[in-house]
Amino acid sequence: MNLYFSPLSCSMASRIAFYEAGADVEFTRVDNKSKTLPDGSDFLAVNALGQVPVLHTDEGVLLTENTAILPFIADCFPEAGLAPVTRSERVRMQQWLGFVSTELHKAVFTPLLDPKAPEEAKTYVRAKVEKRFDVLQKHFATHEFLLDRFSVADAYLFVVLNWAAFAGVSLAQWPNVDAYFKRLSQRPNVARALSEEMRLYGEERLKRAKA
Repeated sequence: MNLYFSPLSCSMASRIAFYEAGADVEFTRVDNKSKTLPDGSDFLAVNALGQVPVLHTDEGVLLTENTAILPFIADCFPEAGLAPVTRSERVRMQQWLGFVSTELHKAVFTPLLDPKAPEEAKTYVRAKVEKRFDVLQKHFATHEFLLDRFSVADAYLFVVLNWAAFAGVSLAQWPNVDAYFKRLSQRPNVARALSEEMRLYGEERLKRAKA
């Protein structure tokens, strides 16, 4: 399998999942600015929206969207226990993946991190932050993870919460969420993925500064 990714983007959730599974996969870096691949080819030929992640499966299928890719990875490596097996728990995982994708990733962080978004739009979004984080605050008052154990939903949530500092959102306002984020930061495979992508992100910024 081959994962198309950009450093510190939501594709890092798939990297975490692969590391948790101990899987041997390829990683192809996408330049988010130029939408090109390392060989100079056009990433838009892979995904017309120019977005990561894209997973090229062993069957030759191109998968997009975290809500599809992450469960797929979990199902490819069931021994890693990255997704529940019972129907009721599986639905709960899908519910959390949907929450992270729509209520946090797209509704909150996409506009806050978009340099082209008008300040009026960002003000509107900031008014929505508290209610969404209150949901997580209440959940983590009694739960260590989103489900009964670490899952691909946690991988996705960790990546999105990592954007908070870049977006001017202080997790300290929600101590249970902050503790969850710090706890996952110490998880070996999460720490490995974050360290690697932080290095790549730093190299990318330095390269652009010199251009």
